[in-house]
Amino acid sequence: MKTRFILLHTSHAGNVGAAARAMKTMGFGDLVLVAPRWANVLRREETIQRASGALDVLENARIVATLDEALDGMSHLCATAMTPRDFGPPTRSPREHFDLLLKSEQYAIEEHVLEPDSAPTPTAEAGVAFLFGSERFGMANDDVYRCHVALSIPTNPTFGSLNLGAAIQVVAYEWRLALGGFAAADGAAAAAPATERADAAQVAGMLAHWERALVDIGFLDPAAPKKLMPRLNQLFNRAQLTPEEIHILRGVAKAMTGAAQAKR
Repeated sequence: MKTRFILLHTSHAGNVGAAARAMKTMGFGDLVLVAPRWANVLRREETIQRASGALDVLENARIVATLDEALDGMSHLCATAMTPRDFGPPTRSPREHFDLLLKSEQYAIEEHVLEPDSAPTPTAEAGVAFLFGSERFGMANDDVYRCHVALSIPTNPTFGSLNLGAAIQVVAYEWRLALGGFAAADGAAAAAPATERADAAQVAGMLAHWERALVDIGFLDPAAPKKLMPRLNQLFNRAQLTPEEIHILRGVAKAMTGAAQAKR
């Protein structure tokens, strides 16, 4: 789906830059500002600094005079509100609502495939807009009433105030997660090659070495071993030892035996 972030009457230039950065980290780039305090907010130094590299989002951002202009092409509107309104759309957490939204979209597409003449047109090309109010006053009731849902981020009941940039980051993350997220960065995967695991024979040999060493230091009674060695076996299996770690543990066993012999 097309995704747009709309900031209403933003008063702090730094928050515009923070919004751009939050959006870009989650792969979104459509930012619209409705009547911000500063006409040149997209070029202000504080905006650029807080964007921290998301300059392409700022360059593509638009400033409009009215919310109607910002909503052009958008079909599903999500307000953001700390507290539910007495009248208006339902209040849901972002994760709950996104799950419902995507399920309804999938249902519409499947219905269209099964009954193309009678089912509603799929909304895969629809636009989802996230609306954020001013830092001081939030969203006006009339703007909230226009929306399909009021998203409320679950926060500490005694301190739920979120900075605008932080709120945008949370919503952008939850929406990206709902859309499938991103795979781990290729660079990170290349920098961390798969770890070689010790095979069963290496583990068994190490356990046999430990069993002898534990007898040598008097910790294990070979006449009444109980379940010590099977428990150690399970412990080391959970640890998923590498060959190098097997080598270290054998060294410990050797040192235990050497210490026991030195005391005799």
